[in-house]
Order: sequence, then C-alpha cells, then structure tokens
Amino acid sequence: MSVIGIDASRAVSNEPTGTEGYSYHLTRALIPRLRARYAVRLYFRTAPLEAPALSDTRAWWEDAEACVMSFPRLWTHVRLSWEMLRRPPDLLFVPSHVLPLARPRRTLVTVHDVGYRHFPEAHPSPQRRYLDLSTRWNVRVASHVIADSNATRNAIAEAYGTDLNKITVVYPGYEADLQPVSDPRRHEQVRQRYAIPGPYLLFLGRIQPRKNLIRLVEAFARIAPQHEGLTLVLAGPPGWFLSSITSRVQELGLGQRVRFLGYVASGDKATLISGARVFTYPSLYEGFGFPVLEAQACGTPLLTSATSSLPEVAGKGGLQVDPEDVDAIAEGLTRLLSDAELRATLVARGLENLTRFSWAKAAQQTADIIEQLLAA
Repeated sequence: MSVIGIDASRAVSNEPTGTEGYSYHLTRALIPRLRARYAVRLYFRTAPLEAPALSDTRAWWEDAEACVMSFPRLWTHVRLSWEMLRRPPDLLFVPSHVLPLARPRRTLVTVHDVGYRHFPEAHPSPQRRYLDLSTRWNVRVASHVIADSNATRNAIAEAYGTDLNKITVVYPGYEADLQPVSDPRRHEQVRQRYAIPGPYLLFLGRIQPRKNLIRLVEAFARIAPQHEGLTLVLAGPPGWFLSSITSRVQELGLGQRVRFLGYVASGDKATLISGARVFTYPSLYEGFGFPVLEAQACGTPLLTSATSSLPEVAGKGGLQVDPEDVDAIAEGLTRLLSDAELRATLVARGLENLTRFSWAKAAQQTADIIEQLLAA
C-alpha cells in the first residue's frame, strides 16, 4: 500500500491563523478520503494534544500514523529531511510550509500567496527574502502546486515563470460551525470581555501593514465625527511593524476609539463578528482571505478590497473598494453604516456565496491530485 506523508506541523497551534487553520482543516478532511486506498503518515513537530485550540474531543489524526519529531531548529530541512531519507513516503504533501531539502520523488505543496512581491515594504526584509526563496524553491521542485485562488495561480506563474499546467486551484473551505449569533446576552458578554464600549466596526486578522490598517484607521478618522460612540476594533495577533499602526492611531487622536484586542479565542469569534456593524477587510493583498468568508458566515455586512483574490473570494457578497484610496474606504464605510437595504443585500449574497467553499470539496480535489501524481 502506498504511503502518503503530510507535513502536519502547522496543523497544531494554540493560536491558529489562516495558514494553520488551512493545514488543520484540510488535513483533517483529507485523512478519511485517503485512508480508503493509502496509508497516511502525519509529521508533527509537537504532539497534537498540545494544541487545544484546534484539537477535538476525539483524536482527529487517529486513522493515520502520527510521527512526532521534536527538534529545536531547522525542523523542516534537517529533521523532516532525515525522515524522508530514512523512511520516505511515496508522496509528501506540504499544505502550509516549504518542501524539505530531502524529499520523495512525488511532492505536492500549497502556495498561499506572493503578496511580498507586490507590497515588499509591508514585510521585514529578512522575512521577504525568505518568503521569496522558499516559494521559488517550492514551485521549482514540487511535482505539483496547489493555489488557493485563480489570482494566486496567475501571480505564481508571473512571478516565477511556473507552467500554469503545474498549478491547480483548490479553494479552501471555512469554519462551517460559524453561524450568526443573535443572542443579545452573548453580545454583551463579549463586549464586556474585550472592553468594547458600544457599536463597532471590526477587522479580524494579523495586525501588520499588509492588512492596510493605517489607511483603515485614517478612513475611520474621517467618519468618526459623524458616528459618535462608534469604535474601530482591530482584533488579531500582533505582527511586524505594529508600532507604525499604533503610532498613527495616536497621531489622529483616536486612542479612545480604536481598540486592539489581540488574539480572539475561537469560542468568541462568531459572536464578535456577528455583533459588528461592518466587517472591514481592505487588505492590500491576499492569496485567499479567510476572514471574508467568516464575515459572510456570521451574516455581517462586509467591506473588502477590489484587488488580488478578494473579489474572487467575496463574490457579490461584499462592498469592494480601492484599498489604496482612503477616501474610497471612508465612503464605503459611510454607505454601509447608512444604507440598511445595502447591508441586507450584501448579507444575503454573502450567505449564498458560501456554497462555493467547503473543506470536504477541497479535500476531495486534493485527494484527486494525489491520486493523479501517484499514477504518473
């Protein structure tokens, strides 16, 4: 029986964001589809039970061989490479990281975006160089590449000269248990927990410049005088160049009206999103943009960017603006806050848009690619 190896090191995290969530949900949905024909071996850097934020009451990995390999540094290129030499699978799938130096003949890798090439100033130089080198390596040596969107597929081909036939678009899914929360008591509890004083606009994601938060703050400053009591909530773990964002908040005199929440517990996410007047996601560049689907799943009006993959992902379920135009962002926020009919229309379209995305569908498409690679 052929053995499928999956790098599950990113599937276990106490504070998962986009790529960790992708690795977890896709791997979990993929295992039962592969187990019918193949043995599945998962490679972990830490034991799965050490990640309660993504673990279930049952062991989601129980139908696979779990290979836990602790290693202090260079886990992928040293420890995982050694495992590939010592006991290679017939195919290795890396959903959210880089292929190891030593690897089996057949490999599959997901490339999530190339935003560091479009907005290099939004990344620290060492990280930008690493992302460029690792992505260049991935697309060159992989047998096949998965891209999260058509926008990412085309961007990879343009950036690295990769044959489009080598790249397949597989849309990720979303957290299907996210639902609109209407209970006012739950909303009040979440507002109190995170010290949100009243009505709010919400951004959810890593707090870093590529998310375009300085322009979002500047747009909020323009509409704030007309919306007394409205707060801009920026929720998510801190990233690089955080001080540039916090400094701009202070310069604009918004210290009392912009809240930085940090990482939001998964149990609070649906309530926090559902309670927002508008979910704001005017990111400069996204390979996919999971928060867009999360907002739609919770029935919250969405403002997002008309660039990169975001129009492709949001469909007609979001008001799209030029992310580099502060006036356009401000005008979009004003429209959504003042136009109840527009909000209702976008929410309805957003819920309809969600039918295009599921982890079951993504797993089946990925399993099909794996089968084709093994047959080649």
